[in-house]
Amino acid sequence: MERLQQQFYKCPTMELSELLLGKIFVRVLPGNIQLKGRIVETEAYLGKDDEACHAWRGKTARNRIMFHAPGTLYIYFTYGTHYMLNIVSEPENTAGAVLIRAMEPIEGEPFMIKQRGTDHINNLMSGPGKLTKALAIDCNSNGNNLFSEEFYIENAPALPETMIGTSTRVGISKSRELLWRKFILNNPHVSNARVG
Repeated sequence: MERLQQQFYKCPTMELSELLLGKIFVRVLPGNIQLKGRIVETEAYLGKDDEACHAWRGKTARNRIMFHAPGTLYIYFTYGTHYMLNIVSEPENTAGAVLIRAMEPIEGEPFMIKQRGTDHINNLMSGPGKLTKALAIDCNSNGNNLFSEEFYIENAPALPETMIGTSTRVGISKSRELLWRKFILNNPHVSNARVG
């Protein structure tokens, strides 16, 4: 299947958050263990006019990866327990990223089940902390990009608008009114926050 090239990620963050739906995220571990998940839920974050974004107040040691080139992975630790997977989306030196909130397992389920400690397929990757654990992603991958043999995204047909839902973002306390969450309607792998 065709891999997405950097040009794909060079579009406005809001547009990318929708275009990523249905695409296949791939991680290849040593021993050629292939882990694949279809992206079914995303959230957009922008450095400008978005108080929920890590980069709202400018560049710091923590958020500096958000200012890198489109297609870079921005991974951070939150709530003392979860890693969050984001894809940098704005031009270099401008902060923006798409949080990957949920995926549908496509390949490598036995590894994911072991990682997560559950064999409930709909629950394997139905949240941002769940999917990073299933894919064995942590801060060691922060700053990597999607153009390597370890991480890439495979193309898939664009979804019709009638299959895409929109809502406010989940688990934030600022800029809560922004309708910047996108998800595949009626997909059982979307997170439990089924708003909208």
